[in-house]
Amino acid sequence: MVRIILYIAGIIIANVVTASFAPITLWKFIVPMGTLFIGVTFIFRDLVQKKYGRKKTYLIIVLALALSALSSWFLGDTLWIVFASAATFIFSEAFDTEVFTRLNGSFQKKVLVSGTVGGLIDSGLFVLVGLSPLGAGLIPWNAVMYAILGQAIVKTIMQLIGYFVIKSVGIIK
Repeated sequence: MVRIILYIAGIIIANVVTASFAPITLWKFIVPMGTLFIGVTFIFRDLVQKKYGRKKTYLIIVLALALSALSSWFLGDTLWIVFASAATFIFSEAFDTEVFTRLNGSFQKKVLVSGTVGGLIDSGLFVLVGLSPLGAGLIPWNAVMYAILGQAIVKTIMQLIGYFVIKSVGIIK
């Protein structure tokens, strides 16, 4: 149960942090502050799947999706951003789940590869559907690739850090 709580809490915390703090710009990369938490949530989702299996994980993803959308809405996001976030969430979590399920190898390899795939999908879709001129128009076309890359890089780094922290406390063996 702790894994489920950490997974859902990480998603809601990411929403709160994103709504509370302005994105940071590193060189030309644009990174919402909540991105710092999203990379780690992919690890928690993998831990949920390891313990509860694929079928129950999808039920937990649906619960997390609903709570994420509600928290995003209550935090003042526009309906379009809530939709983009929800659509992105379901695609990235499903891809992470399916890559994790089908990939052979160690748990470490499965976590790192599935999380990287999930993070890339999450970053690319949300920026395109939610933030670009195709969506809410919050960033111009010339910033789209930098926003995608910035988020993907930070999610991957945070996933690596999170993985080693979780491993050092004995959750991952």
